[in-house]
Amino acid sequence: MKKLIVKQMNEGQEIFIAKVSEEINSNLAKSLRAGDRMLVDSDGLAFIYILEDDSDLYYLYFQQDSWESLHKITLEQKKLVLDLGNDIQIELTSIVEELAFLTENIDGNGNYGEAMETAVQEVFHN
Repeated sequence: MKKLIVKQMNEGQEIFIAKVSEEINSNLAKSLRAGDRMLVDSDGLAFIYILEDDSDLYYLYFQQDSWESLHKITLEQKKLVLDLGNDIQIELTSIVEELAFLTENIDGNGNYGEAMETAVQEVFHN
């Protein structure tokens, strides 16, 4: 499992484009595909989108500073694309549905911890 952290989110007319903090090897970038599922890191206050290749999983971390953009993506049903450089992009399929499910599940659910629940309520339920 490798951890990738989203450091930048840019809004276009039809899509949002996310960029990670580190340069990704072009061979790896070409082999990555959307995993269509998400996890929550309650301790790190992050949503994690799963990327995969033929042999491994990669965790794409959306930390709290990207949540406003994530909220807008869910509200406006926009696409989110991960730009890996070298003209390689991956659409993060199912992200709207996954985020909607997670944020609804976290709301009022103490299993995620008070800090995560409060942070999600402030961004996604106001």
